Amino acid sequence: MQHVTVPQDRIGVLIGSGGETMREIEDRAGVRLDIDSEDGSVGIETVGDPIAAMDAPDIVKAIGRGFKPESALKLLESEMRRFTLIDLNEQTRNKNDLQRQKGRLIGEDGRTRELMEQFSGAEVVIYGSTVGIIGEPEEVETVRRAVGMILDGAPHGPVYSFLERKHNQMKQGWNVRERT
Repeated sequence: MQHVTVPQDRIGVLIGSGGETMREIEDRAGVRLDIDSEDGSVGIETVGDPIAAMDAPDIVKAIGRGFKPESALKLLESEMRRFTLIDLNEQTRNKNDLQRQKGRLIGEDGRTRELMEQFSGAEVVIYGSTVGIIGEPEEVETVRRAVGMILDGAPHGPVYSFLERKHNQMKQGWNVRERT
Protein backbone atom coordinates (compact mmCIF):
# COMPACT_ATOMS: atom_id res chain seq x y z
CA MET A 1 0.00 0.00 0.00
CA GLN A 2 1.29 3.44 -0.97
CA HIS A 3 0.29 6.71 0.68
CA VAL A 4 -0.14 10.16 -0.86
CA THR A 5 -1.30 13.34 0.87
CA VAL A 6 -3.77 15.59 -0.92
CA PRO A 7 -4.55 19.18 0.15
CA GLN A 8 -7.89 19.51 1.96
CA ASP A 9 -9.43 21.71 -0.76
CA ARG A 10 -8.71 19.03 -3.43
CA ILE A 11 -10.26 16.02 -1.63
CA GLY A 12 -13.69 16.75 -3.12
CA VAL A 13 -12.22 16.85 -6.64
CA LEU A 14 -10.45 13.52 -6.05
CA ILE A 15 -13.66 11.88 -4.84
CA GLY A 16 -15.88 13.54 -7.47
CA SER A 17 -19.64 13.86 -7.58
CA GLY A 18 -21.09 10.80 -5.86
CA GLY A 19 -17.62 9.21 -5.82
CA GLU A 20 -17.45 8.92 -9.61
CA THR A 21 -13.88 10.26 -10.01
CA MET A 22 -12.55 7.96 -7.29
CA ARG A 23 -14.31 4.95 -8.92
CA GLU A 24 -12.94 5.85 -12.36
CA ILE A 25 -9.37 6.01 -11.01
CA GLU A 26 -9.89 2.69 -9.21
CA ASP A 27 -11.35 0.99 -12.31
CA ARG A 28 -8.86 2.32 -14.86
CA ALA A 29 -5.71 1.99 -12.73
CA GLY A 30 -6.63 -1.29 -11.00
CA VAL A 31 -6.34 0.10 -7.48
CA ARG A 32 -8.43 0.68 -4.37
CA LEU A 33 -8.29 4.18 -2.86
CA ASP A 34 -8.73 4.70 0.87
CA ILE A 35 -9.31 8.45 1.27
CA ASP A 36 -9.22 10.06 4.72
CA SER A 37 -11.00 13.37 4.15
CA GLU A 38 -9.96 14.60 7.63
CA ASP A 39 -6.20 14.72 7.03
CA GLY A 40 -6.00 14.33 3.24
CA SER A 41 -4.21 10.98 3.42
CA VAL A 42 -4.88 8.65 0.49
CA GLY A 43 -3.95 4.97 0.69
CA ILE A 44 -3.44 3.30 -2.70
CA GLU A 45 -3.67 -0.49 -2.86
CA THR A 46 -3.04 -2.48 -6.07
CA VAL A 47 -5.91 -4.85 -6.86
CA GLY A 48 -5.50 -5.29 -10.63
CA ASP A 49 -2.77 -4.88 -13.24
CA PRO A 50 0.39 -3.84 -11.33
CA ILE A 51 1.73 -1.95 -14.36
CA ALA A 52 -1.36 0.30 -14.62
CA ALA A 53 -1.37 0.69 -10.83
CA MET A 54 2.11 2.25 -10.97
CA ASP A 55 0.52 5.44 -12.34
CA ALA A 56 -2.11 5.70 -9.58
CA PRO A 57 0.03 7.68 -7.08
CA ASP A 58 0.90 10.23 -9.78
CA ILE A 59 -2.77 10.50 -10.80
CA VAL A 60 -3.76 11.20 -7.18
CA LYS A 61 -0.86 13.66 -6.70
CA ALA A 62 -1.70 15.46 -9.96
CA ILE A 63 -5.32 15.95 -8.89
CA GLY A 64 -4.06 17.10 -5.50
CA ARG A 65 -1.79 19.66 -7.19
CA GLY A 66 -4.62 21.23 -9.19
CA PHE A 67 -5.06 19.16 -12.35
CA LYS A 68 -8.54 18.21 -13.55
CA PRO A 69 -9.20 14.47 -13.14
CA GLU A 70 -9.45 14.05 -16.95
CA SER A 71 -5.95 15.48 -17.34
CA ALA A 72 -4.50 13.30 -14.57
CA LEU A 73 -6.09 10.16 -16.03
CA LYS A 74 -4.23 10.81 -19.31
CA LEU A 75 -1.19 9.39 -17.50
CA LEU A 76 -2.72 5.96 -18.20
CA GLU A 77 -2.90 6.58 -21.96
CA SER A 78 0.82 6.38 -22.70
CA GLU A 79 3.80 4.75 -21.03
CA MET A 80 5.82 7.87 -21.87
CA ARG A 81 3.39 10.37 -20.37
CA ARG A 82 4.51 11.55 -16.95
CA PHE A 83 3.74 13.91 -14.10
CA THR A 84 6.44 16.25 -12.81
CA LEU A 85 6.31 18.72 -9.96
CA ILE A 86 8.55 21.76 -9.51
CA ASP A 87 8.66 23.07 -5.92
CA LEU A 88 8.88 26.86 -6.09
CA ASN A 89 9.81 27.09 -2.40
CA GLU A 90 13.22 25.68 -3.33
CA GLN A 91 13.69 28.46 -5.89
CA THR A 92 12.41 31.45 -3.91
CA ARG A 93 13.70 33.37 -0.88
CA ASN A 94 10.45 34.19 0.95
CA LYS A 95 6.65 34.50 0.55
CA ASN A 96 6.88 37.80 -1.35
CA ASP A 97 9.40 36.33 -3.79
CA LEU A 98 7.18 33.24 -4.19
CA GLN A 99 4.17 35.44 -5.06
CA ARG A 100 6.23 37.51 -7.51
CA GLN A 101 7.62 34.42 -9.25
CA LYS A 102 4.18 32.77 -9.43
CA GLY A 103 2.89 35.97 -11.03
CA ARG A 104 5.68 35.87 -13.60
CA LEU A 105 4.99 32.18 -14.35
CA ILE A 106 1.26 32.74 -14.74
CA GLY A 107 1.69 35.98 -16.69
CA GLU A 108 -0.84 38.68 -17.39
CA ASP A 109 -4.30 37.07 -17.68
CA GLY A 110 -2.62 33.63 -17.57
CA ARG A 111 -0.84 34.25 -20.87
CA THR A 112 2.59 32.85 -19.92
CA ARG A 113 1.16 29.60 -18.54
CA GLU A 114 -1.05 29.26 -21.64
CA LEU A 115 1.91 29.75 -23.98
CA MET A 116 3.90 27.11 -22.09
CA GLU A 117 1.04 24.68 -22.72
CA GLN A 118 0.44 25.75 -26.31
CA PHE A 119 4.07 25.59 -27.45
CA SER A 120 5.15 22.52 -25.45
CA GLY A 121 2.05 20.34 -25.77
CA ALA A 122 2.17 19.62 -22.01
CA GLU A 123 -0.48 20.57 -19.48
CA VAL A 124 0.70 23.06 -16.83
CA VAL A 125 -0.91 23.94 -13.48
CA ILE A 126 0.41 26.45 -10.97
CA TYR A 127 -1.05 25.64 -7.56
CA GLY A 128 0.14 26.70 -4.14
CA SER A 129 3.93 26.67 -4.25
CA THR A 130 4.26 24.18 -7.12
CA VAL A 131 4.24 24.00 -10.90
CA GLY A 132 2.76 20.71 -12.10
CA ILE A 133 3.43 19.39 -15.60
CA ILE A 134 1.83 16.44 -17.41
CA GLY A 135 3.23 15.47 -20.80
CA GLU A 136 5.65 13.42 -22.85
CA PRO A 137 9.33 13.68 -21.79
CA GLU A 138 10.32 16.35 -24.35
CA GLU A 139 7.21 18.41 -23.56
CA VAL A 140 7.93 18.24 -19.82
CA GLU A 141 11.58 19.18 -20.34
CA THR A 142 10.59 22.18 -22.48
CA VAL A 143 8.29 23.50 -19.73
CA ARG A 144 10.96 22.81 -17.06
CA ARG A 145 13.48 24.87 -19.00
CA ALA A 146 11.01 27.71 -19.59
CA VAL A 147 10.10 27.76 -15.87
CA GLY A 148 13.81 27.77 -15.01
CA MET A 149 14.45 30.70 -17.33
CA ILE A 150 11.62 32.71 -15.75
CA LEU A 151 12.75 31.88 -12.21
CA ASP A 152 16.29 32.93 -13.17
CA GLY A 153 14.89 36.35 -14.12
CA ALA A 154 14.81 36.08 -17.91
CA PRO A 155 12.46 38.57 -19.62
CA HIS A 156 9.32 36.96 -21.03
CA GLY A 157 10.22 37.71 -24.68
CA PRO A 158 13.25 35.38 -24.84
CA VAL A 159 11.30 32.69 -22.95
CA TYR A 160 8.49 32.88 -25.53
CA SER A 161 11.09 32.70 -28.33
CA PHE A 162 12.61 29.60 -26.72
CA LEU A 163 9.16 27.98 -26.45
CA GLU A 164 8.35 28.78 -30.06
CA ARG A 165 11.71 27.40 -31.25
CA LYS A 166 11.17 24.17 -29.26
CA HIS A 167 7.63 23.90 -30.64
CA ASN A 168 8.93 24.14 -34.21
CA GLN A 169 11.63 21.55 -33.48
CA MET A 170 9.11 19.12 -31.99
CA LYS A 171 6.83 19.55 -35.03
CA GLN A 172 9.73 18.80 -37.40
CA GLY A 173 10.83 15.71 -35.49
CA TRP A 174 13.71 14.51 -33.40
CA ASN A 175 16.59 15.06 -35.84
CA VAL A 176 16.83 18.83 -35.47
CA ARG A 177 19.74 20.04 -33.33
CA GLU A 178 18.88 22.67 -30.74
CA ARG A 179 20.40 26.13 -31.01
CA THR A 180 21.00 27.98 -27.76
